[in-house]
Amino acid sequence: MNEFNIIDTFFKPKAAQSESDIASGIRLGVGDDCALISKSSDLDLAVSVDTLIEGVHFPESSPPDLIAHRALAVAISDLAAMGAEPRYFTLALTLPHADTDWLAAFSGGLHEAATQLNCAIIGGDTTRGQNVSLSIHVMGDVAKDQALLRSGAKVGDKIYVTGPLGDGAAALAYLQKRLTLQDRDLGDYLSRRFYKPQPQVRAGLALRGVASAAIDISDGLLADLGHICAASDVAARIETKRLPLTQPLLAQVALSHLQQWALSGGDDYQLCFTVAKKRQSKLMQKLAEAEFSAHLIGEIIPPGDPLVIVDGAEDLNLKRSGYQHFA
Repeated sequence: MNEFNIIDTFFKPKAAQSESDIASGIRLGVGDDCALISKSSDLDLAVSVDTLIEGVHFPESSPPDLIAHRALAVAISDLAAMGAEPRYFTLALTLPHADTDWLAAFSGGLHEAATQLNCAIIGGDTTRGQNVSLSIHVMGDVAKDQALLRSGAKVGDKIYVTGPLGDGAAALAYLQKRLTLQDRDLGDYLSRRFYKPQPQVRAGLALRGVASAAIDISDGLLADLGHICAASDVAARIETKRLPLTQPLLAQVALSHLQQWALSGGDDYQLCFTVAKKRQSKLMQKLAEAEFSAHLIGEIIPPGDPLVIVDGAEDLNLKRSGYQHFA
């Protein structure tokens, strides 16, 4: 079983939302980027948690300040996908031993990231274990009925992404020395993209009332767009020639390889979202205001098999749709 099978089988509620859940303020539970809890008559609290483990989510030699920044940015990306404004977070940190130099660097990086991302730490827990592991629980505000969900895509909606894809997979390959670059500046860029991804909070806020569905791209475009399709009972067609790619990488990596990374590499933390025809002019207005960027990559189509159709996939020889634990 992969991680999504496990969630669906063991942790997703077996019945519709109960009256007790509604009475306690649970507006949305398991199954989206965040849960939603009623905070007031006009405001919901979006909550999510992410865990990063040494050797799985970041190399063992990673600088502690950069580990901290990556962990918080990755967690806040889920808030961005819901159109929520970051407010608070808690940290659960597991360490093999208490190294004061490591902790000083880690905490410095964490506080710096918290300031940059406008999200305040309000608590947490510290334990001893065999490997470095950290879980960050984030909370953010979103106006009632304005949250971006995975379940609103309709046939005919256009599919967009907010920025270049494939950088995350290229960055990991570079850090693991599977990708050799001649351009040092490009290597520095990829390192920043891995350790300091920019959660698309501005885009998420601007897309409220515009996007019909949204998700952040953490496991890979195909996998994450597949979640939108499953939640919305639709399928999608992607035009690979429209995928936004980082141009300097094309001088170092074959186009087909970079397209594979863009489709299934993951770790990009851009937003993938859908927009109905009647909302296209509103989207263009938002783009004209330079609140964020968006690239048209495809269209939502009626449900069928396969769930996600990729033009030219047979030429790319895709080995997987995205990252999955336990797969």
